[in-house]
Amino acid sequence: MSLALADAQLEAVKQAGGIGTAACATLVALGHSCELTIRELAVIAGLSHSVMVRSIENLAQAGLVAKSQGKDKREVLTRLTPQGLELRTQLLDARAAQIQKALAALSLQQQISLHEALSVMLVTLTEGRDQSEHLCRLCDEAACGPDCPVELCVQQMEKPEVV
Repeated sequence: MSLALADAQLEAVKQAGGIGTAACATLVALGHSCELTIRELAVIAGLSHSVMVRSIENLAQAGLVAKSQGKDKREVLTRLTPQGLELRTQLLDARAAQIQKALAALSLQQQISLHEALSVMLVTLTEGRDQSEHLCRLCDEAACGPDCPVELCVQQMEKPEVV
C-alpha cells in the first residue's frame, strides 16, 4: 500500500510540475524555509552536492528558484521565486489529491485509526534531523501543523539530557 500511494504521489507531482521528483522535492522543501543552502537541499532530496548544484541551476534557469551568496563564496543560498511558489502549491495540491483519493474509501473511524497507526510507525522510522527532512521531502508541513509526529520525535531527540 505504501509503495502504491508513494508511486501515485510521485507521478502526480511529476505531471503537475513537468519536472523530476528531485526538483519537486526541492521546490517543496524551499517552501518550508525562507532560504536553504545547496548542501541542505541535497540532504533533503537525498542527492549528491554536485547533482543538487545542477538541479538548482536548472530550476534557476526556469525562473523557479533564485540564488544568492551565503556566508562565504562557497555557500549558495536558494529561495523560491513567485513562479516557484505557485508551482509548489500545484505540486502539493496534486500530492494531496492522491492521498484524498486513497482515504475516500475509508470511514471516518478508519481514517482516525490509520492516522494513529501511521503516526506511531513514522516515529519508529525517524532516526534524526537529516533523515527526517528526507522522509518529509514532499510533505505539506501545514497539513500536520505543530503536531507532526516526525518533527515532534526529532525535537525530543534533540533535547539535551537532564542529568
